Amino acid sequence: MSDEKKKVYSHSKLSSFEQCPFKYKCRYIDKIKPDFEKSVESLLGTCVHETLEWVYDLAMKKLPVPTIDGVVDYYSAQWEKNFSKDIHVVSKTLSRGVQFLIGYYLKHTPFSDGTMNLEMEIKIDLDKTGKYNMIGYIDRLAFNEKTQEYEVHDYKTGSLPQDKNKFVDDRQLGLYSIAIRELFGTEKKVCLVWHYLAHDQKICSYRTDEQLEILKKKIIALIDKIESTQEFPPNPSILCDWCEYKSNCPIFNAKSGQSKDKQKKLSF
Repeated sequence: MSDEKKKVYSHSKLSSFEQCPFKYKCRYIDKIKPDFEKSVESLLGTCVHETLEWVYDLAMKKLPVPTIDGVVDYYSAQWEKNFSKDIHVVSKTLSRGVQFLIGYYLKHTPFSDGTMNLEMEIKIDLDKTGKYNMIGYIDRLAFNEKTQEYEVHDYKTGSLPQDKNKFVDDRQLGLYSIAIRELFGTEKKVCLVWHYLAHDQKICSYRTDEQLEILKKKIIALIDKIESTQEFPPNPSILCDWCEYKSNCPIFNAKSGQSKDKQKKLSF
């Protein structure tokens, strides 16, 4: 299969279809310009990730680790650089990011934990035929000399899930586990690590060979479903209020039309 004909999926692309087929169609098929580029929560995540990437990059290069003030200054500069009028403001979150970074800094300085790579691109051919291709980016990959394990680190600026099965079933880091084992050997242990910065908590999980094979089959089945889908209906949920394609949504437009009709009737 030629590169031109290959379709590449990502965890976020699959999640978009699961969340709302209509949103998936707007973004990935019709490529409609969104109502806004990103939310302020998304901006928070971007700036925190970029700041931690900068700190670990310095550590990997054996350069002096910045002070807490230096980290905060860098984060603030990223915020200013990325913020624009198109960002959908939900709440003031700049100071939250500062708190996240200070807490993380105090716990992990001098950042000498065997970090190997940052924002590492991974590609996976799920069935080795070139039909089911996945791509992703690992926030940080480290090798723990003490445990002799590879560690996939992922930073989260959102809330900590109450359902702990979420970590066992997590597709994104499960994919990263597959990629690392393919790169460094299937016999290698891979520790999946989530850093929930708002809660100052670290969650660790592992995957068995059987779990990874099941994951591959589930993703292949989902890709087949997407490829065979003809209709992409909206899927109303509590997430609709933050959707960047609301102005294109037939459900939202129908409700908006009904509201306008009511207002017209009340005005008489």
